[in-house]
Amino acid sequence: MNAQNSSCGLSGHEDPHKKQDLEIRECLGHIRNKILVMSGKGGVGKSSVAAYLSVSLAKRGFKVGLMDVDLHGPSIPRMLGLRGTIGPGSKDGKASPVPYLPNLDVISIEPLMGEDRDRATIWRGPLKIGVIRQFIADIEWRDLDFLIIDSPPGTGDEPLTVAQTIPDARALIVTTPQEISLADVRKSINFCRNVNMKILGIVENMSGFKCPHCGEAIELFKSDGGMLTAKKEGIAFLGSLPLDPLVVQSGDSGSMAILDDESSPFTRAFMDMAARVVREVEGDGAAGPGGSENSREVGGEVAPEPGSRILAVPVSDGKLCSHFGHCDQFAFIMTKDGKITGSEMRTPPPHEPGVLPQWISDQGASVVICGGLGDRAKQLLVEKGIEVITGAPMDAPESLANQYLSDTLITGDNVCDH
Repeated sequence: MNAQNSSCGLSGHEDPHKKQDLEIRECLGHIRNKILVMSGKGGVGKSSVAAYLSVSLAKRGFKVGLMDVDLHGPSIPRMLGLRGTIGPGSKDGKASPVPYLPNLDVISIEPLMGEDRDRATIWRGPLKIGVIRQFIADIEWRDLDFLIIDSPPGTGDEPLTVAQTIPDARALIVTTPQEISLADVRKSINFCRNVNMKILGIVENMSGFKCPHCGEAIELFKSDGGMLTAKKEGIAFLGSLPLDPLVVQSGDSGSMAILDDESSPFTRAFMDMAARVVREVEGDGAAGPGGSENSREVGGEVAPEPGSRILAVPVSDGKLCSHFGHCDQFAFIMTKDGKITGSEMRTPPPHEPGVLPQWISDQGASVVICGGLGDRAKQLLVEKGIEVITGAPMDAPESLANQYLSDTLITGDNVCDH
């Protein structure tokens, strides 16, 4: 690839750096959504989230590109089992990404490193910046709904270069629940704010492990840390992903087949997370696959307006019902910028295992305030990116919503309704 000789309709004797800036803007202008997947520290599953998200979006019918800019530890090709090589594009000096699915193309620096893929990349900052800029400029992408960019952990040269080179990219931050990871996430949040990069939301990975013998949920890395951080920082919480040994096996074998297993808790949680990602970008006015710029329909649901949240409260006799699964109705309270804008009472479907969490998610709720509920119901809600408040007092739903919005809600023990 040679950015100096490549062209997207530019000519003349412009300054090379300025010319490359113009070229990048023109060549990426037909990609509607750019998402930078980043993390404050390594080992949280960032590349796995980037790979699975790309495949999930492609399975939903979107046209997707996946770019791996981790120059020192590119792992995307191995996780996908990618065997193709970068080919010549239709324009002089351009390169064509490697097709993975009919509507998913992938690019990584690893295929450019020759036969020895275990060779260390020892580059200083200025060289890395130049390589990433040329890498972005010299790829000939087709029209895409999403470009997913997998960045190395931290807040160094690579994510900074992407933020400066693709100013309309939005950050998806991956963490695990424990404090040592969340401390670095807060640095990533501050990084995004300092470089004026929009934050799409936070994903909590490795959130609980279901024992294959007794079925009990084990919180290996604590729980809810990502959700609480998102709430404190005013950022969307996109969902929790459970630990699953099959994810590790799939990554080592270069297979994404786990996404075809609808019985897998990881797959269900990931598909819910991917749907929430789509809802978040739809809320910013982005179009769905083949949709118009004003389209806000996602899988039959209407995406919420930016800055809005819907709170769900189980209600009986006009007050919070202590039995989450046996209430008469749910109050759905619409809020925007911390204020109540409306409310509506809705009758839930018959109480069966797993039905209520899905129904609440389908109503667009992002917060549930309740007296108590079982661990399984809570886990299903959290996996769908819904914040769960338990131990709430038996007040009127709008009163509880105002207490929640003003951070004055006092909660007690979670009294399970079993």
